[in-house]
Order: sequence, then C-alpha cells, then structure tokens
Amino acid sequence: MNQAQVFKALGDPARLTMISRLTTAEPQTIGELSADLGMSRQGARKQLKVLESAQLIQLRQKGRQTEVSLAVDQLQQARRFIERLEQQWDQRLHALKTLVEGHQPDD
Repeated sequence: MNQAQVFKALGDPARLTMISRLTTAEPQTIGELSADLGMSRQGARKQLKVLESAQLIQLRQKGRQTEVSLAVDQLQQARRFIERLEQQWDQRLHALKTLVEGHQPDD
C-alpha cells in the first residue's frame, strides 16, 4: 500500500474522527461512526470508501447494517513509517547539536 494514500486518507478531519472512534470501540455501524459529524449516511459512506481504499478499515454486511472495523496492520505500517522519520530527525538534530557545540567561539 502506498503510504501517501494512507496519510491522505487520514488527512480529512471527518475520516480521522472515524478512525479514532474505531480505536475505542470496534466494530461500529456507519451511523455510529458518523454521529455528530454533520454528514448524511451517503456522505459517511463516501468517506468510508476512501478509508477502505487506503486499507485502513474493513466493511462487512451484518443483516441490514454495515459494520466497520479497523485494519490495524495498515495503521501499524504508517506508525513505523513515522517512527523512521522520527529517528532520522533525531539523528540530524544530534549531528547539528554536536557541530554547534564543537564550534562555539571562545569568550
């Protein structure tokens, strides 16, 4: 999966709220996920399709309801990607600190 697609899907406030809700109570119906988000059921389905395309959620029919569950693997991959960026940033900051502290002018 393309990490850019994952982060693009998470970049929308409504979709991010839906993902957050799924981390606390799974699975949930479309109505539960979209409650208080100010969108129609059709609008919620559209947002969920984006999350499904990014492989962040799974949709499953259960009777007349559609249950939505979190696809943890994709979120873990995104977390690992961010952790690698963090490590690179920490290494660069450490190198900069070493350079600055090593070249301080004498008083």
